[in-house]
Amino acid sequence: MVRRIEGPARIPVPGGKLIDEHVGRVSSGDEEISIAHMTAPPGWAEPPQAPAFTEYTVVLRGMVIVEHDEGVTEVAAGQSVVTAPGEKVRYSAGPEGAEYIAVCLPAFSPETAGREP
Repeated sequence: MVRRIEGPARIPVPGGKLIDEHVGRVSSGDEEISIAHMTAPPGWAEPPQAPAFTEYTVVLRGMVIVEHDEGVTEVAAGQSVVTAPGEKVRYSAGPEGAEYIAVCLPAFSPETAGREP
């Protein structure tokens, strides 16, 4: 069955980051996958988290910085990074901010993000 999704759903988050979910629990009711376009301002950071999903991140502009148990991975425009379920990570944006696509399997939800307070 072909389904057209008219546009993304804006998911509110603190810190000035924009999440526009094109496919997922909020925008299309899909629980198997979420695909979102993210825009993070310079210096943005979120709390550490241990998500219950695999996250595939494709950086379009700027830099995404991922802190994890093995160190810090900087992911520049044109590069990608994959994080595993249960892995403690902390995402932030470089000095120019970041624009990226995030794909989560299964779909992202606040309950499965495993964010620390």
